[in-house]
Amino acid sequence: MVSTSKKDIQKGGELAPYPTLNNIVSVADFEKVAERYLSPASWAYYSSGADDEICIDDARRLFSKIAVRPRILRAVEPVSTATNILGYPSSMPIYISSTGIGKYAHPDAEKIISSVTGQEGLPYLMPTGSPHEDIFKARSRPDQKIFLQLYANRDKKKAADLIHKAERLGAAAVFMTVDTPVLSKRERDDRVQAAAGVDTISPTGGGVAKVSSLGLLNPLLTWDDLKWLQQTTKLPVVLKGIQTVEDAVLAHAHGASGIVLSNHGGRSLDTAQSPILTLLEIRKYAPQLLEKPIRDKFQVFLDGGFRRGTDVLKAIALGASAVGVGRPVLYSLCADYGEEGLKRLIQILRTEVTTNMALAGAKSVEELVPELVNTERAEREVSRRVKL
Repeated sequence: MVSTSKKDIQKGGELAPYPTLNNIVSVADFEKVAERYLSPASWAYYSSGADDEICIDDARRLFSKIAVRPRILRAVEPVSTATNILGYPSSMPIYISSTGIGKYAHPDAEKIISSVTGQEGLPYLMPTGSPHEDIFKARSRPDQKIFLQLYANRDKKKAADLIHKAERLGAAAVFMTVDTPVLSKRERDDRVQAAAGVDTISPTGGGVAKVSSLGLLNPLLTWDDLKWLQQTTKLPVVLKGIQTVEDAVLAHAHGASGIVLSNHGGRSLDTAQSPILTLLEIRKYAPQLLEKPIRDKFQVFLDGGFRRGTDVLKAIALGASAVGVGRPVLYSLCADYGEEGLKRLIQILRTEVTTNMALAGAKSVEELVPELVNTERAEREVSRRVKL
């Protein structure tokens, strides 16, 4: 299904080698390589979104609508990007998000991510179905933090066994995915299989996303399941997939340790609002969730569409504690870049975050405050139908 060994592609009758890592200078460069390297089925699975994929484009559009308001004549050397995520130290306000079927990018994807995140001082949110023992064995530091992403399926005993196994291995938190009670329609993913004669409308036939999610999703999840999860584990519990201020408030009221503002990378409900828009919604209607003392015990994260250091800067300035990066991580492993590719990706992001913090007049994460961004254009899209 996927090419894992080709070093070159055919172009104009001649072999065109993949660029060396020295020539990869932006996160977007990795995506271009991945599109060439991956098989059509693998590329469709990694890159596609739901329906018309409006959500994917919307994330980038809204970041561009938020402007930075740089402050000048401030001493900005040295710049520190250090912060804490759920009380654990992190070298940047970034964690590596869970991503499915990493083997399409590299046969040792999850082990590489585990090793590199330890070296770089970043937390890793490992996927539900990943080889958890191998991930923990691959850690480069015994004290590095790995979180468990959980699809709480219908079988609670199976879910509890998975949680307890992760606890024994040393997991530091549980992130329960709540934005995908059923699988969305991934048309690009389905079209690849349809071209091969598969009936993608049948219950068991379809693209990679449909086949790989069988048995994982649970349309019966409710707030009672959060209570069950809190009784099942003593680890911090984070709800991944909050898409409105109303549910952000409910998550805090139900005792969650944090939330991830996420629309599943545009892969769940198409036209659902962008996570950065949900963050603005919280700032308008429930700003207390982003301020002390609440944020000391309840952190707000977000993921989806982060491709530049300025994206990270804007999210943190608006009150997020950290952001998740997913698809680019997979792309950085392609073309046999492997461990060095992921290190290069993190180096690019670290350089951009550090440089843009200095240019904005902030030498620490604590100095990334709302006054550093102009959100007027984006705020015009914040919902006016909120009832708390």
